[in-house]
Amino acid sequence: MRRSSLVIGILGMFLLSICAWLFFPPAISSDAQIPNSPEAAARGEYLVTAGGCISCHRSVEDEESFAGGLGIETDFGTFYAPNITPDIETGIGNWTAQDFLRALQHGRTPTGNFYYPTFPYRAYAGLTEQDVLDMAAYLLSLDSVSYQTPEPKVPNWLFRWTIAGWNMLADLTQAERDSFDDELVARGAYLARNLAHCNECHTPRSDFGILDPKREYAGSELGDETIEPINAEALAGWTFNNFDLFLLIGLKPDGEFVGGDMNEVIEFNTSKLTDEDRDALAAYFTRYN
Repeated sequence: MRRSSLVIGILGMFLLSICAWLFFPPAISSDAQIPNSPEAAARGEYLVTAGGCISCHRSVEDEESFAGGLGIETDFGTFYAPNITPDIETGIGNWTAQDFLRALQHGRTPTGNFYYPTFPYRAYAGLTEQDVLDMAAYLLSLDSVSYQTPEPKVPNWLFRWTIAGWNMLADLTQAERDSFDDELVARGAYLARNLAHCNECHTPRSDFGILDPKREYAGSELGDETIEPINAEALAGWTFNNFDLFLLIGLKPDGEFVGGDMNEVIEFNTSKLTDEDRDALAAYFTRYN
């Protein structure tokens, strides 16, 4: 009897530990502060642009506003990008530095709830703290827009708390990322895998919606659109300059211009990168990938 009680007690403690790990909001440094300077906001504007935030968070009425409302259709339902303007009631106007870090690096709301992974927090988890806080400085400097985005349209079984298990499964299936001695390639990897989250569209997913690390950048399906592969095989005939020019104006080596959603990515994001960051992405995709 005592032995059974001991085993039950140990199992109970183990399960409680797992639940705490899965569900309790992650600890965030209380020292983090959102910088309050024009320089930080300017850096943040560049990072938000490079990260392609406008692609999902643009207003359905004003493409230059981050008021959200755009529906993102997936196999698991339709998700609506939230309002990320500084409106107090419907946006992020009362967010702290800890709220931004918790959201972008851990996929959790200010109240500790889970974001659905249409928000690419698994890519943003690799962002530096300073980059996140500079992005916050920029977003909070924008004009506020009062707009309440719709709730997601998902199956009855897809509760937000189920994302805890999805996160754990995703952690178990992901391969360890390579490190790079070449600083240019390392910068390109940071941009591609984290800030610009190229994986989120260009890498196939499992039946559970988890990125397949064995087929990184091998192309995928996104709604009715086929997302082209950008792995080593697909880019075999591309040079460094080919890729650099592609990011700038969308011109491929065969003389054709890119179409579909990638055309917007070129127009609003990659064409606005600095020469150094375009070079970094070109180096990563043509020298390493």
